[in-house]
Amino acid sequence: MQPISLKQTQVQVQVNEFIRSVYNWMAIGLGLTGLVAFYVSNNESLQRIVFGNQLLFFGLLIGQLALVFTISARVHKMQASTATGLFVLYAALNGVVFSSIFLLYTKSSIASTFFICAGTFIACSIYGMTTKRDLTSLGGFMAMGLIGIIIASVVNIFIRSSGMSMIISYIGVIVFVGLTAYDTQKLKAMALSQPEGLDAAVIRKGTIIGALTLYLDFINLFLMLLRILGSRR
Repeated sequence: MQPISLKQTQVQVQVNEFIRSVYNWMAIGLGLTGLVAFYVSNNESLQRIVFGNQLLFFGLLIGQLALVFTISARVHKMQASTATGLFVLYAALNGVVFSSIFLLYTKSSIASTFFICAGTFIACSIYGMTTKRDLTSLGGFMAMGLIGIIIASVVNIFIRSSGMSMIISYIGVIVFVGLTAYDTQKLKAMALSQPEGLDAAVIRKGTIIGALTLYLDFINLFLMLLRILGSRR
């Protein structure tokens, strides 16, 4: 039998390694998205190809959704390298689509909003990691809020109300702040529940699905904040 203190130390190391890996992959995804978005926004030929062809643009959007659902639903059945590759591909496609923000907003407002988003995200993650409160009920409430945002956004595509868009953005900030804290706590629980000697490939797949979850929280929080704080060109 291992001493309790040694056992606790090993568990903490295991949790720290898992969480660190999740955040590293999330950072890689965000970095790739930013680089691709910046490159496409500064290449007129690519802009014309992506945004001048509605069929291609909507195909990219559908492809993004398909990748998210594929990774989320089938990650346990695929190879770790496949899950990693699909995550990287999704981050790159996001960069192509989100290159439009460099055309709509000033670079200074994009940068300032990014740092505000990063600070907010870090604070929420720290809270989710350290709080003793069970955030399960909060996560369920925020998930319902997310469904409401999606429905309202679809409706607003047709009515094109700037006021409604701003309300959606403010509510969206609250929703993704809550989801960030909840998802962080859920990842901590996932790390704590991992059995000893778990296969490295299984751990990698867990880190990829965790990275995708936090990546989506960050990206959506950033977009909501940009609609509120961003300065249009």
